[in-house]
Amino acid sequence: MHEYWQRQDPDKALFTDLIWSRPENRHHAGKLLIVGGNKYGFAAPAEAFSEAEKAGIGTARVLLPDSLYKTVGKAFTAGEFAPSTPSGSFARTALAELLAMAAWSDGVLLAGDLGRNSETAVLIEQFLQKMPGLITLGKDAVDYCLETPAICLDRPETTLIITIAQLQKLAANAKFTPAFTFDMDFLNLVEALHNFTAKHPANLVMRHLDNVFVAVNGQVSTTRYPADQAAWRTKTAAHAATWWLQNPTKPFEALTTATHEVL
Repeated sequence: MHEYWQRQDPDKALFTDLIWSRPENRHHAGKLLIVGGNKYGFAAPAEAFSEAEKAGIGTARVLLPDSLYKTVGKAFTAGEFAPSTPSGSFARTALAELLAMAAWSDGVLLAGDLGRNSETAVLIEQFLQKMPGLITLGKDAVDYCLETPAICLDRPETTLIITIAQLQKLAANAKFTPAFTFDMDFLNLVEALHNFTAKHPANLVMRHLDNVFVAVNGQVSTTRYPADQAAWRTKTAAHAATWWLQNPTKPFEALTTATHEVL
């Protein structure tokens, strides 16, 4: 077994000290901004908000495009609204609100359901460039990194909750070899994740081969996560963002613990 790889037992967390030292008072448990949604859906930010509460976040706020105001309105009290495009996705003019709310937070989760829109792409790129601090990306938020991978991969304090298909394209566009493939065996995948994250500062969390892989700065952990478990991406993203902002100097330990806690 490689020195950079650790297995985590689903029944026993690797880093129990993080669990025992968690803030007991919600006032000290951190502030998370969740961003997502478009005119046709906001399941990802809504689920992320619910899961962040379960994960023990102190306070969570949600930023949605204002195309959702008639749908969500005052019923979703955690929701706030920013300018949207005519097609209902976030407009580039939402940057000011996004940066202001991000400055309030200890970490940001771009939860997904953003839709495909060129203005939203500009917004995400500008936000990643201008916003210091912890940013976690999930679902289709990751898709905005695929064509220009450096904006995510080479940004410090960035975590991608990613699929093997997304990683395959991201790594190919970043000119990383050998290529990630769907049929890559377990040990080769561990080694590739080690090499990839030793080269790029972004953290990766991925479910594949009935495991969740966490890769941070060349370190890799694996936690068995059976295929029959429920949908994982948004739930894992919310728990990862929460644990990370509560342990910002220990991303590997925090993300590994988060994957244990979602089981």
